[in-house]
Order: sequence, then structure tokens, then C-alpha cells
Amino acid sequence: MAVDTPADVAAAREKLKARFDQVRTGGKGTARRTHIAKHTNHAADDKQLQVQLKRLGCNDIPGIEEVNMFKDDGSVLHFNAPKVQASVASNTFVISGHADIKKLEELLPGIINQLGPDNLMNLKRIAESFAASKGGDKAEAGEDDIPDVGDNFEDEASSDEVAPLTSELPQAPRERRG
Repeated sequence: MAVDTPADVAAAREKLKARFDQVRTGGKGTARRTHIAKHTNHAADDKQLQVQLKRLGCNDIPGIEEVNMFKDDGSVLHFNAPKVQASVASNTFVISGHADIKKLEELLPGIINQLGPDNLMNLKRIAESFAASKGGDKAEAGEDDIPDVGDNFEDEASSDEVAPLTSELPQAPRERRG
């Protein structure tokens, strides 16, 4: 039961066979030559980068705890304890360190003062989604949390079963001076 292969497939197979024969170091049956991978040293790249930054006149800026970069899609590139270098003369700022991509909602209470007019639409969208998740019945339930006092607060307070605030505390024995 022989399967006939098309002529173009057979030609492609012969071509591949010829390519694999070229990578052998000896005759038939020997191992192919090994491809030696070049190991790159990132320390050399960092050193070259520092040399170029020094040439631009960048100086370290100490005391920066976090850096937030706001994207158009509402996400934030958040650096925690970054190394910040700047050169005002060449208008160059370098921020290096571990970065996390977070949503604006995750960082919201602490970064409101960092938001500019560009992020106003994102803030409105977050507020609308927050209001929608709370729902209209939650607003009515919020009013129920505050008890109706009525005309006289003391009457309402006496009707609730609440322990009185003034209770007799045991007194410490007094010393006799003689």
C-alpha cells in the first residue's frame, strides 16, 4: 500500500535533506554541529547606559517614594521606590526600577492629587460605575441607617434598650494617714 506523494512535496523533502546534510561535522551518522549561544551580559548594557546618562548630566534625585504614569486606557504604570535621575538642561528624566501595571481604581484614594485634567473622564467613569454598583436601593437603605428621632430625643433613647452610661464603678480603698 504505497502512497504517491506529489512532486512538489518530494522536492521540498529533498531540499530539507540536503540542508541537514550541510550541518554535519563528519560523515553520515555523526552528530550535527552544536549551535553556540552567545550569553549577553546585561551589566555591560547598564554600564553603557550610566555612562551616557552621566554625559547628559543626569543626577540622582533622592527621596522619591513612588512614580505613577497614567495611560490613555485608564491604567497606571506604578513604580514603587524607583531610582530617579534627571537633567533639567537636556529635559531628560530617567525612572528605573520594578514597575507594575495597575488599574486606576486600585490606587485611587492616594493619587487623587496626582490626577490632572486628562484623567477627569476616567475619574467620572469610575464614579459612575461605583454609583451603578451601589444601586438605587442602596441609597434608600442608607437613609434607613439613621433612626427617626421624632420630636423628643430623650423619649426615643428611653424606648431603646440601651445600657445607661452612668454606672457605679467600684472605688479603690482609701489610704489612712495617721
